[in-house]
Amino acid sequence: MDALTLTSLHSPSCFSHPLPSPKSPDPKSYIPRFRFHPLSIPSKSHLSRQNLNKPKVSTSDSPSIAIPVVDPFTSGETSGEKFDWYSHWYPLAPVCDLDKRAPRAMRVLGLDLVVWWDRVEGQWRVFDDRCPHRLAPLSEGRIDRWGRLQCVYHGWCFDGSGSCKLIPQAPEDGPQASHCLSLQVHTSGKACAASYPCCVQNKIVWFWPRTEPLYKNILMKCKPPSIPELDDPSYASSMGIRDMSYGYEVLIENLLDPAHEFGYGKFVAPCLVHMFPDSGSNIGSASSSGSKADQRKFHIIVYCIPVSSGKSRLIWSFPRNFSVWIDQIVPRWMFHVGQNLILDSDMHLLHVEERIIAEIGPSNWEKTCFVPTKSDVMVTAFRRWFKKYSNCQVDWAKKSVGYLPPTPPREQLLDRYWSHVVQCSSCSLALKVLRVLEASLPILSLILIGVVAASKPSVMSAAIRTAVVSMAVLLFAASRWLSHFIYKTFYFHDYNHAFI
Repeated sequence: MDALTLTSLHSPSCFSHPLPSPKSPDPKSYIPRFRFHPLSIPSKSHLSRQNLNKPKVSTSDSPSIAIPVVDPFTSGETSGEKFDWYSHWYPLAPVCDLDKRAPRAMRVLGLDLVVWWDRVEGQWRVFDDRCPHRLAPLSEGRIDRWGRLQCVYHGWCFDGSGSCKLIPQAPEDGPQASHCLSLQVHTSGKACAASYPCCVQNKIVWFWPRTEPLYKNILMKCKPPSIPELDDPSYASSMGIRDMSYGYEVLIENLLDPAHEFGYGKFVAPCLVHMFPDSGSNIGSASSSGSKADQRKFHIIVYCIPVSSGKSRLIWSFPRNFSVWIDQIVPRWMFHVGQNLILDSDMHLLHVEERIIAEIGPSNWEKTCFVPTKSDVMVTAFRRWFKKYSNCQVDWAKKSVGYLPPTPPREQLLDRYWSHVVQCSSCSLALKVLRVLEASLPILSLILIGVVAASKPSVMSAAIRTAVVSMAVLLFAASRWLSHFIYKTFYFHDYNHAFI
């Protein structure tokens, strides 16, 4: 396979969409062709949120089914089904970046979620981030000593299934009349927190964006796309997470652009972009024995998550089966320094590009953009599918998030602290340690100067005095350099292409 394949779970049907290789010498071969494979039971799926309560469970066991795309160069048309954004699994965060002691607020598809660890059942939970009492965010709450999620506004507590287990204002041990009323309050469906199906796969927490009882066991019928290399102990597969200041569709097309990547791969809608180097997934040559098991393998895996209009999130990992020892020596946060710099390099221009596209109208993208080269084929195919099957927009849960937010100051647009550091356990810990070191160095410098000033010439020679003063100066200079390093690494690093 030497082309990028677009794939997806889609309930009506299953299509295969291989995009022609950019290396093909024949311009006509760039035209995408599509083949129909009846691998799933046809059922209606619609874009409108008015139909979210209707049962629409995919019957496919394979997450790598091709996206239904119409070939605009042929007269053949597929059915008019819309892509159902609410019938797929979405990744939330790497497990290593979640804290079992505290709930975490997340947003996906415009849905405000809270992720928390249910230590009673020993699994992660995903709820609507609002208490049924007064709609306070549950992500601002805590995990109580019984392992329940507690809203700190009025103290309501919920177990892993979302059932309300405590209402302090309606104690169950009160008088008989109050006790009956309390039982009615606690057992009312209105007192329950909305719970989403969720699971852990490939060291990532995933959720299914429907709360209806029909989808409680959706994992038995449909699973997230699996990448075996992420769980293979012979691979190094460190992960990272970052919020981006531009939308999902811009993130996808940026990753599908072969001018930014290499080799070939596949797109599993709605989130997974899986790229391979040239010559298969191998780097270098096989050993003298010629065994495939001895080949060096490398993958580029990126999960693209729609957050809200003008906002997206990505989770990345680059698993490889060679030089694994490097990840055991070099701290994870040091890898993120370079990866964040790469992400920052296109942040501003893609943010501006998105607003230009919004002004001309996303449906006019192909008419306005001049995309004649081989490297434009993949991006063009995605844009055509996005237009045909999603009307050039994500089906946001809240229609109010369908408008692009205003462009923030550059420091906020390229912010690293809120977009990455607070979400990354490794970078958060590194920042705390480096801050302590930054504060300690000037203190040590002053102590050394004080020692020199208090010592008598008969006790400390001139050479020792010079050495101690030099050390104090170096420590102070190191603290200033460290302050600059911390700011550029964990808060804001401006990226100017004119001087790179």
